[in-house]
Amino acid sequence: MAETLISPGVLARENDLSFTQPAPIEAGAAFIGPTVKGPVQIPTVVTSYSDYLNKFGSTFESGSTKQEFLTSLAVRSYFQQGGQTALITRVVSGSFTAATATHISASDKNSTQPFVIETIGKGAIYNNNSGSLYNASGNEELSGGYIKSGSADNLRWEVSNVSNSKGTFTLTVRRGDDSNDNKIILETWTNLSLDPNSENFISKVIGDQSYTLTSSGDETYLTYTGTYPNRSRYVRVSSVNLPTVNYLANDGTTVNADAASVSFSGSLPITGSGSFYNATGDIVQTGANNYFSASAATKTQGLEAGNYTDVINLLANQDEYLFNVIAAPGLNYSVSAHQTEIDRLISTVEVRGDAIVVVDAASYGSTVATAAASVSSINTSYGATYWPWLQVQTATGRNEFVPASVVIPGVYAATDRSSAPWFAPAGLTRGGIVGVIQAERKLTKGQRDDLYDANVNPIATFPGAGIAVFGQKTLQKKASALDRVNVRRLLIELKKFFSDQARNLVFEQNTITTRNRFLSIVTPYMENVVQRQGLFAFRIVMDDSNNTNDVIDRNQLVGQIFIQPAKTAEYIILDFTVEPTGATFVA
Repeated sequence: MAETLISPGVLARENDLSFTQPAPIEAGAAFIGPTVKGPVQIPTVVTSYSDYLNKFGSTFESGSTKQEFLTSLAVRSYFQQGGQTALITRVVSGSFTAATATHISASDKNSTQPFVIETIGKGAIYNNNSGSLYNASGNEELSGGYIKSGSADNLRWEVSNVSNSKGTFTLTVRRGDDSNDNKIILETWTNLSLDPNSENFISKVIGDQSYTLTSSGDETYLTYTGTYPNRSRYVRVSSVNLPTVNYLANDGTTVNADAASVSFSGSLPITGSGSFYNATGDIVQTGANNYFSASAATKTQGLEAGNYTDVINLLANQDEYLFNVIAAPGLNYSVSAHQTEIDRLISTVEVRGDAIVVVDAASYGSTVATAAASVSSINTSYGATYWPWLQVQTATGRNEFVPASVVIPGVYAATDRSSAPWFAPAGLTRGGIVGVIQAERKLTKGQRDDLYDANVNPIATFPGAGIAVFGQKTLQKKASALDRVNVRRLLIELKKFFSDQARNLVFEQNTITTRNRFLSIVTPYMENVVQRQGLFAFRIVMDDSNNTNDVIDRNQLVGQIFIQPAKTAEYIILDFTVEPTGATFVA
């Protein structure tokens, strides 16, 4: 139909304003700390606690005692309270390497392995074959298909369904403590090929990249080797030693041969299963290893504070790593050796502007005065601290005291799920903490006052009501709207949404059409925030008043967002007046 009227008539046009704008990409919590296994210094997303257990593990043996890292407890609490995604960055001390598969054999290539795979996770815990744990027949598997030193924390491989006519096979990744009669399968990759020209080439399907954290001057970043991104969550292909180039001829026959005039079918792996070995790196370090209530020491959970430096610097990459709250359980500001890294973490989120740090204020067993004074030197609206320590049941079966940073990200997640980020993560409605047995101290009203006056959010115990966060101050000293956690998290949410939308305007024409397109997206969103009690009012200015000819000539597009954040009722005042008998009450 014509879009203009030349001769008299009626033109009916449509304006579709019903497009649903996407919500901000959800950013969850980030946790930094030691784990039992998993990628080292590589931020990794997990989508559930079971996903975390598969990738990073839970308990381990230290001496004769079963232990658990605070990272594991924090992730469990986070998902228990409604968290959706978590970014885990494993910190270690010393050198850690991957475990390599042993005894993957080709049918007629003597000792040459057709391909080599290795674990994505690093550390000696991935080893389930010492090189000497064979049975009487010289096989690494014992009767029933068990591996003598296999465990739930390492892996094993299996090759099956080898097809000489197609040049394909199946590779299965199994848990190290299973058996041939009771397989615990983690991943299965079917129709794999050693032909680099095939779409099913093993490196292309599974992935062959290896990442290394690199620090150069002021830069910290990941470098990688390999061509194909890793699709497996557990293993990568480190080499293909017997490639079967163009395994099938044009007519589908297997007439091609290698330089030794041997059929390529001889390069295929034989059916069987086996283990991994040669990884290095022990999570149980020599010297003092302080766990749970003893973790707030110079050496915490086997780590020095300096072990956190590189990963904190890496997480400064705002475009690559998304999170809205971050914690490093085990680092404690009352320990002088930890202060530099906590300050570095605060500085990182201040530069990013899209997250808040949960800072632990004092060690287990501290006094109220110590907790109140410990963070007096910090001045930021991008951090918040909570006290006292809390007792939870760990995966070891014991009840242990843990710092507040283990559970507070979960309280934030519960608030997001039940209400919105701009609601206070505190009080009996939203401040209750799942899984807490008792608090280290049952605070009096006066003690809560002393803590809150020092910007330390108290965790209170109320008879019949349980344990709840009863404060929501940030660590900002100056009184303003941003000295409250709900307002800081409101700003984080708004800035993220506006930045995500504004990114689509970069390199667009600086015209009224572009501006109106942006306003048509962000204005309904802000109106929704008002309706959901996040704002009292707002105003967005992006017009000729702040986009003058001079601004446009500098290739700039300027927008101004004015907001009135909704405030929380933290101080409830109830006046009771006793009237004499016979007094008249006016409605």
